[in-house]
Amino acid sequence: MTRSVPKKFRKNEMTSPVSLFTNDDLHLFNEGNHFHLYEKLGARRIEGGTYFSVWAPNAKEVHVVGDFNGWEKGLHPLKPIQESGIWEGFFPEVEKSDIYKYNIQSHQNGYQVEKADPFAVLCETPPKTGSIVWDLDYSWNDQNWVEKGREEHNLLNGPVSIYEMHLGSWMRKSENALLTYRELAPLLAKYLKEMEFTHVEFLPVMEHPFYGSWGYQCTGYFAPSSRYGTPQDFMFLVDTLHQNNIGVILDWVPSHFATDEFALGNFDGTHVYEHADDKQGFHPDWGSYIFNYGRNEISSFLISNALYWLDVFHIDGLRVDAVASMLYLDYSRKEGEWVPNVNGGRENLEAIGFLRKLNEQVYKSHPHTQMMAEESTDWPMVSKPTYSGGLGFGMKWDMGWMHDTLKYLENDPVHRKFHHDQLTFRMLYAYHENFILPLSHDEVVHGKGSLLSRMPGDDWQKFANVRLLFGYMFAQPGKKLLFMGGEFGQWVEWNHDQSLDWHLLEYPSHKGLQAWLKNLNRLYVNEPSLHENEFSPEGFEWIDGSDSQQCILIFMRKGISPDDKIVVALNFTPVLRVDYRVGLPCEGTWKELLNSDAGEFGGGGNGNPQSIQSEPMTWHGQPFSASLVLPPLGVIFLKYQK
Repeated sequence: MTRSVPKKFRKNEMTSPVSLFTNDDLHLFNEGNHFHLYEKLGARRIEGGTYFSVWAPNAKEVHVVGDFNGWEKGLHPLKPIQESGIWEGFFPEVEKSDIYKYNIQSHQNGYQVEKADPFAVLCETPPKTGSIVWDLDYSWNDQNWVEKGREEHNLLNGPVSIYEMHLGSWMRKSENALLTYRELAPLLAKYLKEMEFTHVEFLPVMEHPFYGSWGYQCTGYFAPSSRYGTPQDFMFLVDTLHQNNIGVILDWVPSHFATDEFALGNFDGTHVYEHADDKQGFHPDWGSYIFNYGRNEISSFLISNALYWLDVFHIDGLRVDAVASMLYLDYSRKEGEWVPNVNGGRENLEAIGFLRKLNEQVYKSHPHTQMMAEESTDWPMVSKPTYSGGLGFGMKWDMGWMHDTLKYLENDPVHRKFHHDQLTFRMLYAYHENFILPLSHDEVVHGKGSLLSRMPGDDWQKFANVRLLFGYMFAQPGKKLLFMGGEFGQWVEWNHDQSLDWHLLEYPSHKGLQAWLKNLNRLYVNEPSLHENEFSPEGFEWIDGSDSQQCILIFMRKGISPDDKIVVALNFTPVLRVDYRVGLPCEGTWKELLNSDAGEFGGGGNGNPQSIQSEPMTWHGQPFSASLVLPPLGVIFLKYQK
């Protein structure tokens, strides 16, 4: 880090007339119940200067060093507040935009280190690691969204279609020039609105030193990455999306954090944020530290961080990363590499308690937001209320559906009849949780290829299979999530160092796939039967789930109104099925709402008449039926016309 010439090179004493911490603040923090620490800790601009406070309970001395004192220890010392472990100081000459760190000398073996501020709201752009004195002033223009739109868009019985994206590789100005938050705002809002997504989910925006970690190795939990601009610039992005009725979800990582020396690890010469024992405090898969969830102050830190993004940045939901790694003490560990809980079990009781407390506080403070768990095991009641024994999340990713569906579709169609249960098994557990169906970034990296490239057959079959995959996802009960680039058929897997291949939209097949996804979003939003009962067994009924020989599935989605019914028929082979009789529950007229084989989507144009009359012929256990065309590798949506 460049050591600048000091502006005022003299020793300074704290001159703040009042500490920002009351006795109640200190008590709540130390007992794990202070949930707005961002209003106290960190560098705060107040009248006449800058107030600093940092938690370093085992420090012998703490000094602020930075541009303003030539990075020399001893000129801006902090003082401890009672026995709280918090150090504070006020310095009139420290101004906005000044770069700083805390020089911490530990009681342990003379350990001395310069640490970034855990509560910094702005950091230097990596590879630089300093914290920056900043404020969070911003004039919001999303009042309509906050007062009404969020509630309408985040309902469990409403449509939620999420566009997952990485800010730095969605689109770029040039190969090496990232778009800023402000430059992204109008482009992204326009695109999401045109594609009719209801929400966008950003891979972690919190500051991270290694760009290739995608944000999952975080060092600045309270700072939007300065790669794209200031906190106000990020607020502008969120504000713009809200004004276009698009909800914003952030990926959030309380499961582990980066080991860089300037960050949280070994903060004051002791293991303040992480467990001291590597069997509990170090993650073998990711080479990162694990928070000590049993420590009260860590509960205050993490819950304050979650609420910070909701309070200050108007975020509408958090997707909590790697929940399974938090729940199991033996996660990714062999025998002898983990420490059992007090009962001798593998459950992380402290993490379970933390997650329940987290969700209770979030929903108490922001009842119309959503907490979403990426949890990959069969842990029970993840998305059930804490008062009934659940973890308290609003929704959970259905990783089983994703794995089974992709595995099935990667089979050559001639072999799919032997794997039919990979499609039908899900309905045995579909209502155990409030599920999101994810086709996320994890499925298009690390040599897996893109969704399009993973499909079997020639190019026509590959595109038809992806249209079928998307149609199946939107037909199934559960909220929807799709990673960027999948909607128009990236040929190559995701590369965080470059933009998506937008030039592919010059080709009809890619343009058609994009149009198909847009129409699915529109159908999903406009048809209550596809979203009202997504988390209720009353919203789904098999018509025929047993035709494994022809690889056909037929089922019905039902809304709250008795007449609100949509029948979905899927043909997972490249064989055109003509005069295929399908059982229907109602007498009268049915309309083909959407057909993945339509020419406008890149298909062959095989379909049914606009008006289909059911016949009084019992079929598939239904009192009526109709003879239909099932397009090859296609899906059709039929709606009953009252």
